[in-house]
Amino acid sequence: MLSCAGADRLQAGMRGAFGKSYGKAARVKIGSILYSVRIKEADIKKALEAFRRAKNKFPGSQKLMVSNKWGFTKLTRLEYLKKSAEGTIKNDGSDVKIIRTKGPLANSPLFIDAKVEKTK
Repeated sequence: MLSCAGADRLQAGMRGAFGKSYGKAARVKIGSILYSVRIKEADIKKALEAFRRAKNKFPGSQKLMVSNKWGFTKLTRLEYLKKSAEGTIKNDGSDVKIIRTKGPLANSPLFIDAKVEKTK
């Protein structure tokens, strides 16, 4: 180890070297959702173009899909508009809560409307 001229220190070589990290990786199953975005209907074309460009940065093949669901809820767009007009759902952040008709009649939005009509 001291074969070179002027070598007065011992070398440690690659001891304790773990290398550099070149990036991050995740194990993703086939069919998993990589990105999910909630946007206005007017901006769908812009988002599709942005994702089309971004999918080239990932290995493998990806599909771009536009969901029929309302935001991150389990309701379709038509179901959401119908239930919000009826008053049977309540906004809860990025999701909605469905108001059930079970329980006391005083809690039901349908009962409250009928009660108001009788008093007129």
